[in-house]
Amino acid sequence: MSEPSYHETAEGRRIAFHKTDGKGPGVIFLGGFKSDMEGTKAIALEDWAKANGRAFLRFDYSGHGQSSGEFVDGCIGDWAADARSVIAAETTGPQVFVGSSMGGWITAILTREIKEKFAGFVGVAAAPDFTEDSMWRDFSDFEKAKLNRDGLVLLPSEYGDPYPITKRLIEDGREQLVLRRPLPMKFPVRLLQGTADADVERDVALNLLDHIDGEDVRLTFVKGAEHRFSDPAALALLLRTVEEVIG
Repeated sequence: MSEPSYHETAEGRRIAFHKTDGKGPGVIFLGGFKSDMEGTKAIALEDWAKANGRAFLRFDYSGHGQSSGEFVDGCIGDWAADARSVIAAETTGPQVFVGSSMGGWITAILTREIKEKFAGFVGVAAAPDFTEDSMWRDFSDFEKAKLNRDGLVLLPSEYGDPYPITKRLIEDGREQLVLRRPLPMKFPVRLLQGTADADVERDVALNLLDHIDGEDVRLTFVKGAEHRFSDPAALALLLRTVEEVIG
């Protein structure tokens, strides 16, 4: 694993990133909740970009991977600000955004803030509004009371240690919701969703599809694909989809 470069945001957070120089439009990978830029999808996209002379950027939000800060201190708004800052500093011209899980939500936020940077959007198990429509919805009365009282609850995770969910994460998430009004996306959009995804329900993909206001928007369900969307067939589909959007 090579050493990353670092970008400092206006808030003083150090964001680790890897940048590949090449032709535009570039491709940006935005990772998921408590994930990092060393995942299978990010590396596969980087290898593809290098092989094709395409500009590419991957990075870690604050509190994730090799960036500064603690995960428990962050929230959706912070991570969107991290993404916006490093993208402004390290990319030139329009980009194709590949948003995985939470990265799909971050991407949707950015379409409202830096729409001039968008040449396309590929969502992979995109999870907009999950703090409200999944976490808070599914909390028991006991968990809701504990969160309000203590400011923190721990959620079991299939991927390792429990997720620390803070009151700030939930409350900030309500300020970042994107599925309560139409989402203008006047560029190619491709949404990829596995039918065996245990983390993001099919209805989330359909709801996102319905909210996007655009003329070139498609949703593809992949039978048997899981949330990681990282087996060889899924990765091949992802790369073909990015090529289609660029083309």
